[in-house]
Amino acid sequence: MVTVSDTAKNKIVELRNADGHSDDYQIRVGVLGGGCSGLTYNLEFNSTTNPNDMVFEDKGVKIIVDKKSILYLAGTTLDFSDGLNGKGFQFINPNATRTCGCGESFAV
Repeated sequence: MVTVSDTAKNKIVELRNADGHSDDYQIRVGVLGGGCSGLTYNLEFNSTTNPNDMVFEDKGVKIIVDKKSILYLAGTTLDFSDGLNGKGFQFINPNATRTCGCGESFAV
């Protein structure tokens, strides 16, 4: 399961509205090969699901994850920080054994 913090939920709703997307648009979270640690996170709005997708709902936000990515993302919380040292969306991933300095890539 993938969850969202209250701060991330508020930012997702704000961005979805700013982009003019309807409530049918959900967050798609995935893992791609690349980055300095080997794997990178992918986050985007999406209005369709595929047969191999898993859909989770937390705090009213639907999160789509493909079956391959869930192996890396199980138990992850999506957070958002916009303070002085804010990095935007952050993935709190208990499966990551190593992350890069920017927080955009990881290894398991």
